[in-house]
Amino acid sequence: MKWLTLQDFEDEAREKLRVETYDYFAGGARDEVTLRANRADFERLKLRPRVLRGGFRESLATRLLDVDLDMPLLVAPTAFHRLAHADGECGTARAVLDAKLLMVISMASTTPLEQITAIASATDSSASRFWFQLYIQPDRGFTAELVRRAEEAGCSGLVVTVDSPVFGCHERDLRNQFTDLPAGLRCANMSSDGWANRDDSIRRIEFKADLCWADVDWLRSITRLPLIIKGVAHPEDARLAIAHGVQALIVSNHGGRQLDTMASSIELLPDIAEAVQNDVPIILDGGVRRGTDMLKSLALGASAVAIGRPVLWGLAAAGQPGVSEVLRLLREELLEALMLSGSESLQAVDEGILLHQPERRPC
Repeated sequence: MKWLTLQDFEDEAREKLRVETYDYFAGGARDEVTLRANRADFERLKLRPRVLRGGFRESLATRLLDVDLDMPLLVAPTAFHRLAHADGECGTARAVLDAKLLMVISMASTTPLEQITAIASATDSSASRFWFQLYIQPDRGFTAELVRRAEEAGCSGLVVTVDSPVFGCHERDLRNQFTDLPAGLRCANMSSDGWANRDDSIRRIEFKADLCWADVDWLRSITRLPLIIKGVAHPEDARLAIAHGVQALIVSNHGGRQLDTMASSIELLPDIAEAVQNDVPIILDGGVRRGTDMLKSLALGASAVAIGRPVLWGLAAAGQPGVSEVLRLLREELLEALMLSGSESLQAVDEGILLHQPERRPC
C-alpha cells in the first residue's frame, strides 16, 4: 500500500509542492511553539484500555447539528485548495460527500462556494453537508451578502472565525516572500459579482480589529443558519457564546497560526467541556493525525474533531483520491482504537480511558 499513515501523505506533499507552498500550508506563527504543541500534547496523553467488555457493538455514525455523519469528523476550513492540486475544493468536496461527512468551505477558497455546493446535487447528496466559514468584515454590507450566498447555496451552518482580529505573523512566509497567490488563482468568494468572473471584482479579506460580541449578535439577526464559533479557547468565552445564541463551538488555536505559545487545542478542551456541560456540541480542531487522537478528543468532551492540513496533504499527493484515502485511514484507525480500548460505543467514551489526564484548573 502506498500510504499507510497521514504522515506518508505529508511526506509526499512536501516532495511535490514548491517550498513556499508547502511552508505556507505547514507553517505556524512566530516560533511555531503552539504548532508543535498541538501534536506533542496528543502524544503525551496515554490511554488506559478496558478488557472483557464484549466489543464495540455500534456504528461510528453520529449527528452534528442535524447532519448525519459516518464518523465524528469534519473537514476544517482551509484556504487555497487549488494551490495544493488542480482538483481543489471540488475534489475535497467530492471526497467528503463520498465519505458521508461534512466540509467547512473556507471564505478563502479558490473555488466559489456555489460551485462547491453544486457538487452535492450532481452526486445525489445534500448541500447540508457544507458549512461556510466567515471572517466578519468591516463592511457589514459585503458580509451580509456572503451570508446570503451561503444560505442560497444550501449551506447548513455558518462557522465564524473569531480568533483573528489581526493576521498572525508567519515567519516562513516572510522568508519565502510568499505574499500572494500565483497567476490564475484567487479568493473566489471575495467578489462583488458573486461568482468572481472578473479579476477587478476581487476584494481582499480584511480582519476586524474591534470584533466583539455585538458583531455576533448582528450576525445572528441577519441569518437563519446555525452559528458555530471557531477559535474558542477560554471557558468564559464558551459560556458567553452560548448566551449569545451560538449553537456549536470549535475549540481551536487556528492550527498554531495566530497567537504563538497559546495552549494546544487538546489541552484547552477539558475546561471548555466543563463550562459547556453538553449544552452545545464541541468540535476539537488542531493536531489530529491518528484515530487515537480522535478517541482522546471524544474522551475529553468533544462531539467530533476537525482536520485541516491532512486534507491538504492528501490533495497535494493525489487529488480527490488522496483526500478519500486520508478519510478512510482515519475511520479505520478510529474503529481500531475503539475496539482495542474496550469502548462499547462512541457515547460510552469518557475520561476514564485516559491514564494521565490534563491538569484541571478552576474555570
